[in-house]
Amino acid sequence: MSATAIAPETEDASPSRSRWSVLRRIPWWIQVLLVFAVSRVVTTVIMLRVGAVRQGVEWTGLRDTYVRFATTWDGGWYERIGMTGYPSVLPLSPSGAVEQNPWAFMPVYPFTVRGLMNITGLDWANAAVLVALVCSAAACLVIYRLFRVSLSEGQALMGIVFFCVAPTSPILQIGYAESGGILLTAVLLLLLVRRKWIWTFPVVLVVGLLRPSGLAIAAMTGLYFLYRVWRHVRGTEPFARREFAFTVSLTVWSLAVGFAWLLIAWAVTGSFTAYTDTELAWRSVFIGEGELIPFTSWFAGGGWWGGLWFGSPITGMGITVVVVLGFLAILFSRATRSLDVFSRLWVGGYAIYLFAFFYPQSSTFRILMPMFPLAGALAVPRSTLLRVFVVAASIVGQIVWVLLCWVFTPGDWSPP
Repeated sequence: MSATAIAPETEDASPSRSRWSVLRRIPWWIQVLLVFAVSRVVTTVIMLRVGAVRQGVEWTGLRDTYVRFATTWDGGWYERIGMTGYPSVLPLSPSGAVEQNPWAFMPVYPFTVRGLMNITGLDWANAAVLVALVCSAAACLVIYRLFRVSLSEGQALMGIVFFCVAPTSPILQIGYAESGGILLTAVLLLLLVRRKWIWTFPVVLVVGLLRPSGLAIAAMTGLYFLYRVWRHVRGTEPFARREFAFTVSLTVWSLAVGFAWLLIAWAVTGSFTAYTDTELAWRSVFIGEGELIPFTSWFAGGGWWGGLWFGSPITGMGITVVVVLGFLAILFSRATRSLDVFSRLWVGGYAIYLFAFFYPQSSTFRILMPMFPLAGALAVPRSTLLRVFVVAASIVGQIVWVLLCWVFTPGDWSPP
């Protein structure tokens, strides 16, 4: 079987298969939704307990309900976009630098929420959380089917468990665009695995205007092109002309989608750098005003955080190198290599995109959620002790993430 062929969806062959005998009588989609529902109850309890402590007066002047608590931070930007759209004039600081503004956020999620409000009469907070929850549930179903390409039933379901209880999994039920982005990314990967090339083009367009992912997808398909050329040259697997054409076309299309928002912002504001200047406004809180230079942000961030925490920028940069090497070890680990090739290349391509453009700060943990295929890799080992430990540690991680990142404390700026 070639490396790109779809693995058969076989039953577990291990002695532990008896553990799943009862579950197998339940339709797979019910199993997945049960995992999703239970995990969301756990996360809701965590957020409500933290919300009770937080009081909420910093944002709303009122004690928080759940939906108020779940639509703060960037949720406020999405609400502003959904209600008033994007500005044609960029806000400037006294020094003339572009300040934080709605152009940092893509339009699909806020306009979808606004559409739901118009249809149902719901207010923003309830509609925003509802859209996120529906997208998250659908994402779990699609991710399970993606995992089943290369994993057994038990491994795939455990991968869903790990995904649903991940330390940053509260993002699946708050007023952010991540849920929709993960859903469409999973759909895209499943289409690629099944060689449904034509359908990938509209999916790339929508997901690229939902989350800034066009360039990451281009990195993935570019890596796939190189991978197939390498296998073709070695005589391992021919690179058929049709697949060659689709791979090149999808890469070019993804690049175009990746730059589309920059061009739209330019057309509306008259500034070619409106989008990139807006993105830079967020990192200026840490390192001051500057230019966007690809593949330097992590070292700049490592230096800044190293100076803050250890009094040594060099130490921070060294930690950055260690993090990169650790990630590569995970990417090329035996467990990760158990996944289908598109899932692996997506994780690699998305990492390249983050390393090229993203500045590491408190949002980093949330930004890693699209690497959800790694939840499947984590489920490959069949150790019960390991699985219990991962679930328990993840739930503790949720509490820590909500307390440190989601809770707003005056004087502290650690946006999730």
